[in-house]
Amino acid sequence: MYRVPSNQIQPDKIQMVMISEAAPGKMEDYYYSGGESLFEKTTLLAFQDAGVSVKSFKDILSLGVYFTTAIKCGKTGYGIKTDTIKECSTLLEEELSLFPYAKVWMLMGDVAIQAVNTIARRQGEKRVIPAGSTCKLRSGEYYYHGVRVFPSYLQAGPSFFIEKSKRTMIAQDIQQAMSLLK
Repeated sequence: MYRVPSNQIQPDKIQMVMISEAAPGKMEDYYYSGGESLFEKTTLLAFQDAGVSVKSFKDILSLGVYFTTAIKCGKTGYGIKTDTIKECSTLLEEELSLFPYAKVWMLMGDVAIQAVNTIARRQGEKRVIPAGSTCKLRSGEYYYHGVRVFPSYLQAGPSFFIEKSKRTMIAQDIQQAMSLLK
């Protein structure tokens, strides 16, 4: 089953697109599911860790942030195959084209990084994010068609609670990205 955000958005108001790896296996854990979805809870914590004054997921949305996943179908295992990323990147490419005023794309995890690099190569361009460990790449500045692109770690789902060092780096990346929206 494919997971595509169905919320009411105003594309001209979106300044930042945060791309996570894959939709969760259960729809009630997805962004925009309402209530207490796992993706909403961990993302809210990530923004609060970054010092952004928000009390709800809705508050984040009101800042002009849009959330999506590189892989639209629910993740069923630990890894995601390269062919799946390549195939699903066409949907992500279409989705990203809806936001011509976005200033920032945050690539939350290796799958999101690979999907955006696949989009760039399909368009005859070089990789947006070079090969290497995310930890080392975070200090670079990357752009794609005038949009600042941040490689970071996954903030959505249960893995957010595992490594405190990654949680700190996610907060730093969100702080830096948000500073570009002011």
